[in-house]
Amino acid sequence: MEGRHGSGERDSSLRQPLFDGGGGGLEANHHYPKGGNTSFFKTFFNGVNALSGSFLVVLCFLSFLFFYCNLLSVKICTPGVGILSIPFALASGGWLSLVLLFAIALAAFYAGLLIKRCMEADSTIRTFPDIGERAFGNIGRTVASVFMYTELYLVVSGFLILEGDNLHNLFPEVQFEAYGLKVGGRASFVIIVALIILPSVWLDNLSILSYISATGVIASIIIVVSIFCAGAFDAVGFHHKGELLNWSGIPTAVSLYGFCYCAHPVFPTLYNSMKKRHHFSKVLLLCFLCTTISYASMAVIGYLMFGPKVDSQITLNLPIRKLSSRVAIYTTLVNPLSKYALMLEPVSSATENWFPGYHKKRPVRILIRTALVATQVFVALAVPFFGYLMSLVGAFLSVTASITIPCLCYLKIAGMHRNLELVLTLSSLVLSALIAIFGTYTSLVQLIQGTVVGY
Repeated sequence: MEGRHGSGERDSSLRQPLFDGGGGGLEANHHYPKGGNTSFFKTFFNGVNALSGSFLVVLCFLSFLFFYCNLLSVKICTPGVGILSIPFALASGGWLSLVLLFAIALAAFYAGLLIKRCMEADSTIRTFPDIGERAFGNIGRTVASVFMYTELYLVVSGFLILEGDNLHNLFPEVQFEAYGLKVGGRASFVIIVALIILPSVWLDNLSILSYISATGVIASIIIVVSIFCAGAFDAVGFHHKGELLNWSGIPTAVSLYGFCYCAHPVFPTLYNSMKKRHHFSKVLLLCFLCTTISYASMAVIGYLMFGPKVDSQITLNLPIRKLSSRVAIYTTLVNPLSKYALMLEPVSSATENWFPGYHKKRPVRILIRTALVATQVFVALAVPFFGYLMSLVGAFLSVTASITIPCLCYLKIAGMHRNLELVLTLSSLVLSALIAIFGTYTSLVQLIQGTVVGY
């Protein structure tokens, strides 16, 4: 793979500044392959949407738009996942853990710049697994793909937990009986929601759902404003002082912070879609500034409202009889329903490819997709702890995919030409490794203890 490009061309691209101002000088010295049709503003909007929750739902939609429409209108996110759990993260670590939020944001931003640098070194890179393959061959592609699909699968499973928790909070008395078996509580809603969304998973054409779910940024704004109104006008108030630092909760806090910045596998698609790719660094900077400010604001608002008693989903703390609370809860409930099938599509397609010769037959496709949803229902019922599950995803999968893999791939592809880059890259790797080790361990312990004790 190294032989596809001359060393002079590679060195020329890799020696450019990591962050450029987008001026003509860089364009004169470095040739950017012909880009797509996406403007600076659209790419910025896509990036903000990617970082507003989880990047993964966009994979199917971006592919549809990029290859069939040749444009990017809006990148889908998963509002209610990252932004709703961020107050719980702050409550776990205390006020000083906000410093770690900003540190993770900086490391994630730097990793995004490294992805850009890798793509400048090889114009044939189109996707995140391509970067892994360029650096480490087929093993690199496989590792990058596994982390992407596993995170996607678990985040969609988290949707069922989120739906079950919030619906049970609204309607605690609901239960049903089937074949002599009584099912009540949150388990009943997990099953009901899975049955409702199952037909959408069978669809061959997801374009309608794509446009419905392309409202992630608006939904996130509605949620934040509604929760703020609940605190300001619905007698909740902002009276809790909170704790300055809670060492035992730091692993959980940084894991959830890491989960908030898991959009990196979609950055190659955004980069390739831009008309003026030399503006990509500025797009990244604006995206990370906006999303980090929104995350920090939501964390502070939620912690001041409910203090250490804030739940893993802040909507569970809201007074359900108030209008602003219901707006936030219903917005949280409706969006995952439209995104579920889109998010599961890449996993479904990858699973179907395990059965060559059969995967194009509709009955087989329906069977495979139904089985996937059934396994996710099992996960949602067996591991009903939304915060701890998302903490595990953030520590083990998100941080690895968004920081560790880009840094390692850049080291392999580029080597080191500047001492500052070496320090920044190694520092990012150390940070991601610490989060992965301690965050994963803590999350697993919490999940195991919670499962044994009971929900």
